[in-house]
Amino acid sequence: MKKGPVPKLLIWPLVFFLALSCAKSDSQGPQVPARPTTFAFQGKPTAGITFLSTQMNPVEEAGRMRNAILKDFPGKVDFRPNDNSFLFRQVNTMLQGDPTASILVGALHGDLVKLYEEGALRPLNDVYAGLGARSFLDSLMKLSRLDGKDIYYIPWMQASFVMVANKKALPYLPRGADLNELSYDQLEQWAKDIFDRTGMKAFGFPAGEKGLMHRFFQGYLYPSYTASTLLKFRSPDAKAMWGYFKGLWRYVNPSSLVYSTMAEPLLTDDVWIAWDHTARLVKAFEQRPSDFVAFPAPIGPKGRGFMSVVSGLGIPKNVVDAGNPAVLIDYLTRPEIQDRTLSETGFFPVVASGAKDGVPLYLQELSAAVGRQAASPDAVPTLVPIGLGERGDDYNSLFMLTFSQIVLEGRDASAVLNSNAALLQKLMDEENAKCWLPDVSEERPCKIE
Repeated sequence: MKKGPVPKLLIWPLVFFLALSCAKSDSQGPQVPARPTTFAFQGKPTAGITFLSTQMNPVEEAGRMRNAILKDFPGKVDFRPNDNSFLFRQVNTMLQGDPTASILVGALHGDLVKLYEEGALRPLNDVYAGLGARSFLDSLMKLSRLDGKDIYYIPWMQASFVMVANKKALPYLPRGADLNELSYDQLEQWAKDIFDRTGMKAFGFPAGEKGLMHRFFQGYLYPSYTASTLLKFRSPDAKAMWGYFKGLWRYVNPSSLVYSTMAEPLLTDDVWIAWDHTARLVKAFEQRPSDFVAFPAPIGPKGRGFMSVVSGLGIPKNVVDAGNPAVLIDYLTRPEIQDRTLSETGFFPVVASGAKDGVPLYLQELSAAVGRQAASPDAVPTLVPIGLGERGDDYNSLFMLTFSQIVLEGRDASAVLNSNAALLQKLMDEENAKCWLPDVSEERPCKIE
């Protein structure tokens, strides 16, 4: 097996927000001036558009998409958010039922790669050329050239996951600990000290049915302890990692098993420390910006694992009038709408002009944490799974199953890791999926060591 270094371009797009790191959130400071609210879009769709999306799936985010982000689009948009397991079926079913359907797909980079590999996406070089002087981040445009040449999706938005703490928790930080350089051992000590002194299990994770805790294991804990997310799944380092997390779980609020997002338990003071997707933390900072602080993910023995979530806009190959959904691409990537998307949902812009001003104060705290995380010299960047298509949910479930068996049920870690590694390998074999960062290998399918 031949491995290579992690490509530097993928430490990438979120570094764009480092400029915001200097504007540290301060509830007593001056408010950031907002962009003018007047926005006029000149594009004219010729028919209604069905927007199939794996993003903005939660009810509140979907509502903001329909009622705020799309409100100035001069045409009918049927926004249909759903899990990625339904996306592939929906595209085919719609076009079989109505060959003239106008469809736009909004999905993660990995889902778009899968559609491309199935021959389901059309090149969008002409659409990109029609977007004028819009300044997309170069690193994202490189990702969108799925064959190394043609553009198969237009970048839409990006996000990450960060840590958040109620300021009530700060006095309990271990002596000498720095939030921006926190280790996982210090994180456990912090949670333990709060429990020892208050009796409160103050840490919270979104481990409920609709939560994203599987991303914590895939993009944060595994890379930080093994420099891998898949190849080293059952390694000695992975076994040690699960031992660590089992210890940390002693101080985690048991209601985490029903939390889907962490904003609400933060706002009700049920937890003081949390990890979640930036878009799912916005509500806490929006309602009580002076009470919370955001900070980068902790550092483990192999570095600071973190996951970048890149979303794009694609047009299915068999859409007859590709120019119609292209009008919606034009709209969604306008700097004003990129700013609006950031303000409404916490998904960051993909155009270099999108977040230079007009960023609400409560979002500066999150964007600064994202920037510090991405620019960390010991960063271990991780991509969302690529090439699994409808099997993505199966992949995610195996990480949660491993957590349940080792941490909640107390089963032997070596036996669980060996058993679940076999299931993961079977999935990779069936999908003939390549490795993705931080794992780099020329073998296909990706082979767990």
